[in-house]
Amino acid sequence: MKYQPIGVFDSGYGGLTVLKEIVKKLPEYDYLYLGDNARAPYGNRSFDTVYEYTLQSVEWFFKQGCSLVVLACNTASAKALRTIQQNDLPKLGTDKRVLGVIRPTTEIIGQFTKSNEIGILGTNGTIQSNSYPIEIGKFYPQIKVHQEACPMWVSLVENDEYKSTGADFFVEANIKNLLLQSKNIDTILLACTHYPLLINKIKQFVPEDITIISQGEIVAKSLVNYLDRHPEIEKNCSKNGQLAFYTTDLPQDFDNHAASFFGKPVQSVHIEL
Repeated sequence: MKYQPIGVFDSGYGGLTVLKEIVKKLPEYDYLYLGDNARAPYGNRSFDTVYEYTLQSVEWFFKQGCSLVVLACNTASAKALRTIQQNDLPKLGTDKRVLGVIRPTTEIIGQFTKSNEIGILGTNGTIQSNSYPIEIGKFYPQIKVHQEACPMWVSLVENDEYKSTGADFFVEANIKNLLLQSKNIDTILLACTHYPLLINKIKQFVPEDITIISQGEIVAKSLVNYLDRHPEIEKNCSKNGQLAFYTTDLPQDFDNHAASFFGKPVQSVHIEL
């Protein structure tokens, strides 16, 4: 079989938390990871810009032989995925697929809440898109969704400040704002793949009786299910257990940060889009 890896994309490093879980579930497959670090973060960019950058990345994956790409980025999933699926994929190839992280999460989030009130913590772009309330409403119309944008959190993580006492101010403030919206919130979704690195900080300010959900394992399980249900796509994915990492910025910087997200050292290669 020719080399046809599964592509995993993020604007920066956060998607590595998703890739880590995917590799645990499906270690036999080949994977390409691309972080568009030179243009990160995406969270404060316009819909048009996020769409343009994400499409360029998807097209790059297809040129590398990928027929399946996972947007392991909530902002890209919120602002670009639907347009790419509806407008671009028909032109790029009927044998190609692009998946996101929002749908797998919203399909099962109702299993975690008893009060039917949940909180969403995400980037400005994800929150402004309203993607989570819309998608959750399709599966669980009875659930009330409360949202809080956390514009500083990605920068804290990507600048290695996520363990510092300076991060406490921003994490505490955003969580407080979210919980002030309702006393009935019993589940909080971390709707950004960077946020798991802040989990110890988050737990300091979230009551113990509130469930905190990260997306990596959810997305990994969903991909296993997707490949089972779509053998015509699965057969196009090569299986040599190979991993390759790419960045649009400096490889040395990427490698220095990436291990915190992926759980082991990586070696990346620079590309330009």
